Amino acid sequence: MDEHVAALSSAIGARVKQERQSRGWTLDQLAEAAGVSRRMLVNVEQAAANPSIGTLLRISDALGVGLPALVESAGPKPVKVTRRGDGAALWHGDAGGRGVLMAGTEPPDVVELWDWTLGPGDQHTSEAHAPGTKELLQVHQGSITVEAADQSVTLDAGDAVGFDGDVAHSYANPTGEPARFSLSVFEPGVGTAHKMEADHG
Repeated sequence: MDEHVAALSSAIGARVKQERQSRGWTLDQLAEAAGVSRRMLVNVEQAAANPSIGTLLRISDALGVGLPALVESAGPKPVKVTRRGDGAALWHGDAGGRGVLMAGTEPPDVVELWDWTLGPGDQHTSEAHAPGTKELLQVHQGSITVEAADQSVTLDAGDAVGFDGDVAHSYANPTGEPARFSLSVFEPGVGTAHKMEADHG
């Protein structure tokens, strides 16, 4: 793990532990709510694992805070600036690609802004997100193939696509040149299902 990845893992682990403890939840309770193993949760909190984006989404949804809250410093700020190179790199591809979370909003309606690069042959496969999730993607460089809901579209620089993120989907670079795209993810009602369960439980 390089220094930046280690620092990010440590920050995520501390935030997960803080959010879990503020709710009075045990590791087992959060693991069950998030649908992840207790061992994975321990590894995340101790910064001993580099969890997938899917795992982090399940944990952040269970806590009702949204993914951006796990990677940003706590506390509301009217203007949040992320400088070049300071985003949270949450995915690394085999061919040098990176998925970097650049900015996000607070729950319950969370919007995430991502900067993605895919090296030649890189592919990122994502499980279905929470119901109602939408994604918007625009290619800035190269060419990528997006698969969602049994459809496959190839996009070149300047092209854009919108699709439902609550189905399994993937982004791939089938070419020999690097590709880069921006991705916005809208996830409505983060934490409301768990809040309703707590209120009626």
